[in-house]
Amino acid sequence: MSSHTHTHSTHLNPEATPFLPAITSLPTLPDAALISTLDLLFEPSPDLHALALPTLRTISFSSYDDLISTLRDELLAIADAVALAAADPSVPQIEKENIQRPLHAILGSHPRLGEAKKEKLSAQSRKEQAHLNSGGDSEEVKEELRRLNKMYEETFPGLRYVVWVNGRGRGEVMADMRRRIARGDLRAEEREGIQAMCDIAADRAAKLLKSAQEAVEHSA
Repeated sequence: MSSHTHTHSTHLNPEATPFLPAITSLPTLPDAALISTLDLLFEPSPDLHALALPTLRTISFSSYDDLISTLRDELLAIADAVALAAADPSVPQIEKENIQRPLHAILGSHPRLGEAKKEKLSAQSRKEQAHLNSGGDSEEVKEELRRLNKMYEETFPGLRYVVWVNGRGRGEVMADMRRRIARGDLRAEEREGIQAMCDIAADRAAKLLKSAQEAVEHSA
């Protein structure tokens, strides 16, 4: 995950929308506030809430990057457990599916790229996908992206293609989709999806904190 350095204030403007609370306040916040914070960084997912809330309650983080890195490590540990169970013939299939289900539910919570009209996007996802949904591409290109989304989900049932777009256009994104579909490696896809999801979260945190700091400076 790319590294970011942030200056954190314990007096961020609570009227800034959307708003991340001061990192040091997280252990004292009610569940609803913690869930709202997770939903700003990631996509709304009850399975992620269940995983992350105990972590946010028991660990004091120095930064949002620290929090995201910790959750990434927890998700990768789950991915390791999923891989071990999948490779063990003594583990019943139903148990393998139960181990895998929460991870796939978390990764599957991300919206499909380029299908803004069909998907209910979070404010963050809408901004991240803005140039993919700007209408500048031909209908053929848009249809190809829809086709690739379908191929991806048929290749990896239960998953959504997750990538940190980071300014890339449809062509680059579709080339990455083709690469990952052709690779056909579910275990690698789980890990790549986790990394992408956390890269997105780190980028969102940086932008949200910058916006809040600017609001504080403008109101000073």
